[in-house]
Amino acid sequence: MGAVEKVGAIAGFSFKTLVVTMIGILLFGIYIGVLIFGENSLTVLQQLKEKKQNLIQENARLKNKNQYLQKKYFELKQLEPKDG
Repeated sequence: MGAVEKVGAIAGFSFKTLVVTMIGILLFGIYIGVLIFGENSLTVLQQLKEKKQNLIQENARLKNKNQYLQKKYFELKQLEPKDG
C-alpha cells in the first residue's frame, strides 16, 4: 500500500472521494467569497443602500432650499415696480 492509499483507508474514504470533496469545499469557499466581496456582493448592496439613504436626505435638503429660494424670489419680485 502507498502512503496515499493508507490515508484514504484510515479515513474510510477512497483518495478519489477525498479529492472530490476537497475540490467541492474549495469551490464553495470561492462562491461564498464572491458573494461577500464580489462585484454583486452583500457589501456592495450595503454600500448602495447607504448611498440611496444619503441621496434621499440630500433630495429633501435641496427641496427645502429650493422652497426657501422660491419664497425669496417671489418676495423680491413683488418689490419690483410693475411695467405697464
